[in-house]
Amino acid sequence: MHEVESLLRERGLHTVCESARCPNKGECFERGTATFLILGGVCTRDCRFCSVDGGVPGPLDPEEPEHVADAAARMGLHHVVITSVTRDDLPDGGAEHFAATMRAVRGRLPQATVEVLVPDFLGDEHALDTVLAEGPEVFNHNVETVERLYRQVRPQADLSRSLAVLRYAAEHGGRSVVKTGFMVGLGETSAEVEALLEAVREAGVTVVTVGQYLRPSREHLAVVEYVPPETFAVYARFGEALGLTVEAAPFVRSSYRAEETLRREGAARS
Repeated sequence: MHEVESLLRERGLHTVCESARCPNKGECFERGTATFLILGGVCTRDCRFCSVDGGVPGPLDPEEPEHVADAAARMGLHHVVITSVTRDDLPDGGAEHFAATMRAVRGRLPQATVEVLVPDFLGDEHALDTVLAEGPEVFNHNVETVERLYRQVRPQADLSRSLAVLRYAAEHGGRSVVKTGFMVGLGETSAEVEALLEAVREAGVTVVTVGQYLRPSREHLAVVEYVPPETFAVYARFGEALGLTVEAAPFVRSSYRAEETLRREGAARS
């Protein structure tokens, strides 16, 4: 674990594992994996569930793509997961920076698969085209919660916009696997979860992750319910009946064991 942390500090890199206080950080770092967080470490949005720092971001680091690629190569990754803060201050939302990072990673690790977990880019199709043109094996954008809770949980986002992003990726992303994820335990009902699974499937999503919301601090939304494992199993069965590949358990997160999930999805397709 310390080797991964030292490498990240050496290259001045952020990870969602640390910034979002992921409960799986220790396990993933011990396994020599991490999810890179690009576009800096400050987000222009202030979602009530997220521990990533919000505020006014600094300028982009033009060397960040190469630093990510170097770290991924030194870690010997076979599947590289790249996510970001949301940068509504940038004309393209940071899409070209995503593309540059993918190119740099492929230059150093041509045999690796690449997964991107992107913000909604305010629905800008040109920005989406910029990312999709690099052919990520997995295009991920999280819907995060059910529609009724958006104003409370994601006040600067919109479910219909996120579904449009996923639909656009499914229609224009070539062979990219389209993936999304959301949290439970925020006060949603089972019927709302099932409706959300149906909505993402209709949008062209084939992989879904479902995990328990955990409160990062007293300033964030409180946990309404700790959802029991058997309920996660119900959600998984419901999604799989729709034709989805579903990873559902309390500690499941968007990029947790992402390489194994991609292999599972490939097996389901074959």
